[in-house]
Amino acid sequence: MVRPFITRFAPSPTGPLHLGHAYATKVAYELACKSNGKMILRIDDIDHTRCQEKFIQPIFTDLEWLGFTWHGSKNVNNSAAPRQSNRHSFYQEAFATLKDLDLLYPCYLSRRELNKLLSAPHTPLSELSHTQQLKKHITNTDQLLAQDEKERRRANGHCAAWRLRMESAIKLVQRDKSDQLSWFDYITGHQTADPKIFGDIVIARADIAVSYHLSVVVDDAIDGVTLVTRGKDLAPSTHVHRLLQALLNLPVPDYCHHPLLLDQSGNRLSKRNSSLSLSELRKMNANPLGIFAKMPPIPKLETL
Repeated sequence: MVRPFITRFAPSPTGPLHLGHAYATKVAYELACKSNGKMILRIDDIDHTRCQEKFIQPIFTDLEWLGFTWHGSKNVNNSAAPRQSNRHSFYQEAFATLKDLDLLYPCYLSRRELNKLLSAPHTPLSELSHTQQLKKHITNTDQLLAQDEKERRRANGHCAAWRLRMESAIKLVQRDKSDQLSWFDYITGHQTADPKIFGDIVIARADIAVSYHLSVVVDDAIDGVTLVTRGKDLAPSTHVHRLLQALLNLPVPDYCHHPLLLDQSGNRLSKRNSSLSLSELRKMNANPLGIFAKMPPIPKLETL
């Protein structure tokens, strides 16, 4: 018998929701319901450079139109939907823990400078394949600038991004943890974490003082999430998340990295590509049942 799952749907209010969000919500919702668990709705609005308040209320409206409810959704004004913007103190606490372990260092290099230093000749890092990028580890970037230059940038108000010293972090976990870093995915099975391939990841961005990697593991621990459902494009991030969970002594959820919805050209649906929004479909009197009928099946409970 499968234990009750606590799942979550965590959209960022950077634009209207689209069909890809509808499918992601359906996966989280159905796996929670079929296991007699619950789905949490969390608003991932920590990135103030991209998130906008005007997109939050439409999230509730779209999900209700699709027939979804979430834990505490009957509360007035959807106050039961936690927001990352209210959790800065938790992220700061996690950041301080990693810093006290002497695992963080400030990086004053811009993304453009890193591209120039780490890319193949005439090829920006952003244009390399995923495999090529992983071969170009970003490590010890604090050694790429002279100390006087770092001091000059700091004095001029140049904010640093804080990076995790990956090699030291892995050694610390291997020393203190007898078990191998791993996780279980209900689609791909047992996986062994290899975070080293990602190099010295950013733990706190210079502009928002936290990163996706740090915030998501802290959020899922706070919310008691036991099954993380998300698109398979985010599966590689789990290597990093397992390391952070071990360093911060956080519980380890199971995972379900589901298929992505693609457009007719084979591209992933996204806000950036102006995919047809749920609000537009609602105005067209689309039938939610018809919408879901064209989507991939949800993993069956028997296979979990």
